[in-house]
Amino acid sequence: MARGIRLLVLDVLKPHQPMVTELALGLSELEGVDGVNITLVEIDKETENVKITVVGDDLDYEEIVKTIEEFGGVVHSIDMVAAGRKIVEEGETPQDKLEEY
Repeated sequence: MARGIRLLVLDVLKPHQPMVTELALGLSELEGVDGVNITLVEIDKETENVKITVVGDDLDYEEIVKTIEEFGGVVHSIDMVAAGRKIVEEGETPQDKLEEY
């Protein structure tokens, strides 16, 4: 039996306040969320671009977006999603090898 969305990686723009620690704790309290990582990608005078990784069973994308918005953030894109009984590791493609050069 499938378990729904298990992994989400989101590109998010947020103000400096509230801090990423507060956002991570807020997201971690959502039903089905087992863990949250937030990585700072870029920072400017008023905003931070962050990568948010959320793992769990049967993640509710709409609730996750709603929580991010409540903290003043905006989801720019879904950069990765995994669903099903297990999370599949991303495989390397010939295009990936070209990017190394």
